[in-house]
Amino acid sequence: VVDLAEKEMDNPTFRSDTVLSDVHLHCPSKRHLMVRPNAVGQPVFLSYFKLLWSTEDLASGKHMREITTGREHQCRSGDELCDKDRSNIKKEGELNNEGVEALLDDDGDLEVVRRPRSASDLEAEDLLRDIVCPVILMKGKEDAFEDEEQECTCSDVVKIEHTMATPLEDVGKQVWRAALLLADYILCQRDTFRCCSVLELGGGTGIASIIMATVAKRVYCTDVGEDLLAMCERNVALNKHLVEPGGGEVKVKELDWLKDEFCTDPEAPYRWSEEEIADLLDQCSVIMAADVFYDDDLTDALFRTLYRITHNLRNSCTVYLALEKRLNFTLRHMDVTCEAYSHFRNTLNDLENLQDGKMKYTVEPVKLDFCQFLVYERIEQL
Repeated sequence: VVDLAEKEMDNPTFRSDTVLSDVHLHCPSKRHLMVRPNAVGQPVFLSYFKLLWSTEDLASGKHMREITTGREHQCRSGDELCDKDRSNIKKEGELNNEGVEALLDDDGDLEVVRRPRSASDLEAEDLLRDIVCPVILMKGKEDAFEDEEQECTCSDVVKIEHTMATPLEDVGKQVWRAALLLADYILCQRDTFRCCSVLELGGGTGIASIIMATVAKRVYCTDVGEDLLAMCERNVALNKHLVEPGGGEVKVKELDWLKDEFCTDPEAPYRWSEEEIADLLDQCSVIMAADVFYDDDLTDALFRTLYRITHNLRNSCTVYLALEKRLNFTLRHMDVTCEAYSHFRNTLNDLENLQDGKMKYTVEPVKLDFCQFLVYERIEQL
């Protein structure tokens, strides 16, 4: 949990009411570029998410190699050291086979053979640990990061502006693993979504909607909060290079689950027109949401909104829900539980068992054995 003070950006402070972004876990060693503060003073960062969808990448298994852990990378980059360690282990094993007596001192105590410490190890102890801070991208200094941009071609990079740490009410401004999981599924099932009309609930930064728009005809990316929707609209503009070749489009709109109607207020910047509402209800065949089940009241509101919208659709549709089951120790249960996930499953069961004579919902799990096109850790809780 990190909150970056406005005056002392180089020294992060910690607060208990702040939620830390998954992006730190996606690429912990990459530079995070701060491009601006948003309307409420939160630092906004620009991240490049590489799409590993070329034939060469998939055939060679490159997408799996790029998501290895730091320990595996360290072992591979130091093959000479690893080979040496394995040789030492082998020699020690041979020594043990000859007899334990060879490892005992005069008093009969076991002597442990240790690998000699290198000079670099001794020098490292004298060095202070570097403070890890985000690299701030300033106007006129874009060329400092030109090498990073040149690594990626226009067709395989998603550019996303997002925050790194926010209060709970602003977590939509961050990038979460479930959105990347949903994006993976879309890329693996491109034919399923081709030329569809799609609605995303709680779109946040818009990354899933942008990926969907590479194959779908039209995507309505919805959320609440003018600052968040402005960030989402900015991300849509940053990724026209992905969306325009396929003829898709993303419309950023306000949709408040706590209200029963679409926002049509002429003064609202992300309002719905009557034509857009009619188009959604007539054409929508896919609804999706990623990592929006963390508050019981909001979960109830989302399912009410889901029922209301599907009840008014002209055609049947498929709803794709992606989430991460976050485990927490609670004093109430004195055990590790996931109350938000349990509430979600109970509400989902209620929806499936709903019998009103008009609507029928069928719930099916999706196996996570599809290809991974984005670099993140696909943990078992997804």
